[in-house]
Amino acid sequence: MPLRFDTPLPIDAVLDALSGTLERSNTAVLVAPPGAGKTTRVPLALRDAPWVGDRKIIVLEPRRIAARASAERMAKSLGERAGDTVGYRVRFGSKVSRATRIEVVTEGIFTRQILDDPELTGIAAVLFDEFHERSLDADLGLALARDAQQGLREDLRILVMSATLDGARVARLLGDAPVVESEGRAFPVETRYVGRKPDAPVERQMAETIASALRADAGSVLAFLPGAAEIRRTQTMLAERVHDASVEIVPLFGALDAAVQDRAISPAPKGGRKVVLATSIAETSLTIEGVRIVVDSGLARVPRYEPDIGLTRLETVRASRAAVDQRRGRAGRTEPGVCYRLWDEPQTASLAAYTQPEILSADLSSLVLDLAQWGVSDPATLSFLDPPPQPAWKEARDLLNELGALDDDGRLTDEGRRLRALALPPRLARMIVDAADHGAAAQAADIAAILTERGLGGDSVDLEVRLDQFRRDRSARAQSARDLARRWAQQVATSASPQDDGALTPGLMLAFAFPDRV
Repeated sequence: MPLRFDTPLPIDAVLDALSGTLERSNTAVLVAPPGAGKTTRVPLALRDAPWVGDRKIIVLEPRRIAARASAERMAKSLGERAGDTVGYRVRFGSKVSRATRIEVVTEGIFTRQILDDPELTGIAAVLFDEFHERSLDADLGLALARDAQQGLREDLRILVMSATLDGARVARLLGDAPVVESEGRAFPVETRYVGRKPDAPVERQMAETIASALRADAGSVLAFLPGAAEIRRTQTMLAERVHDASVEIVPLFGALDAAVQDRAISPAPKGGRKVVLATSIAETSLTIEGVRIVVDSGLARVPRYEPDIGLTRLETVRASRAAVDQRRGRAGRTEPGVCYRLWDEPQTASLAAYTQPEILSADLSSLVLDLAQWGVSDPATLSFLDPPPQPAWKEARDLLNELGALDDDGRLTDEGRRLRALALPPRLARMIVDAADHGAAAQAADIAAILTERGLGGDSVDLEVRLDQFRRDRSARAQSARDLARRWAQQVATSASPQDDGALTPGLMLAFAFPDRV
């Protein structure tokens, strides 16, 4: 008996077809536009399929907030709490129980799950949601899941779900998998191009446009900015222009506490309006009730690996056409809406069609280490939608050789296993392991925490200042990060024999991470 839902969504029309497809095939691709309901409906519709039995369904999300929000929404639709039938696992916490049948996890968490248990014991299906974002972890997770399916688990189902994806290309990667398409339902969205003044800060123009939109149109506002700094400045400028007490202005970006993020995506109070100032975190997966106005800066911040210095920096770029279309669609989820764009209409045609896959511009050292754990030294033996670039692959192997993680044949060493166990970029794992030999694992782990969690400890260029602020920060996010750092230190302390108790400076510990820069 198929599950029926109280509130109809566009995806409902293809749920029976999708279930039948996965009954006959162990791979499938689902293409459904934003707002169709794929994230929360598909896992619930599949959980009672005969091929699932008493096993679990794993749902991959690109971001923690999306994992938490989608699990909470599915649980609510069942009249339960997260952690019962539907649970989630993210870096700073999880809600699962023995009763959990659907687990929503971030892509990085899944990578570690499958590397630790290649057979994916007790798992019936892996669903890759929002795959069009093409994160490095999603590409790796799909390659490993497909390899496990072909070599160990023919009964494992793999479903790739996306809103703006070339479904045929992914289907070919999965052995000509069947493609199921949902037409979705979008209300009309009027697009208004307001241009961009080259001599004015983007924050000021965003604040002016949002204030104007609040006067001209009804409903709440979702505004897209490239990063947290721009959001903070826009929030300050907007507060100077909007004096209506019924309008709540809230930020939404990855470095915020979970409670603050939940407040941002919750509905506005009755009779009130909300302005959500967000990064690209709000492009997909999240539904913010009441939004019918989108204001788009047209900018995004993306990671770019700099091989010359061995570091990844963030670069502000023009968003892709697929991304701005996603953003525009947020205004037409529940009723007709309006989208203000801070550029001129002809410029839209010059935008890149899609966001560049992370695998083409990322530091590949973690990928190479993970594949060595999998027993693979040549990425061509796995199913990657875009293969890792050879120069970046060679550079990553050379680095891991220098860190002692790989031998000359590209095989994982005992030292490499110690580094991989820490769930950190190899350089930072090397730093903690080496610092432990000097009795300083705890301090090194704190440094790793603030370097991997943007915004922790502030943004000072002085690492000691950030360490001090991090240790005094009483937010839930900082406490979770300190707990995680403590576990990292304990992991290496069990196998390390400290040479001395001498204090190591942060600079010396960073030298452990970057021996090639000394």
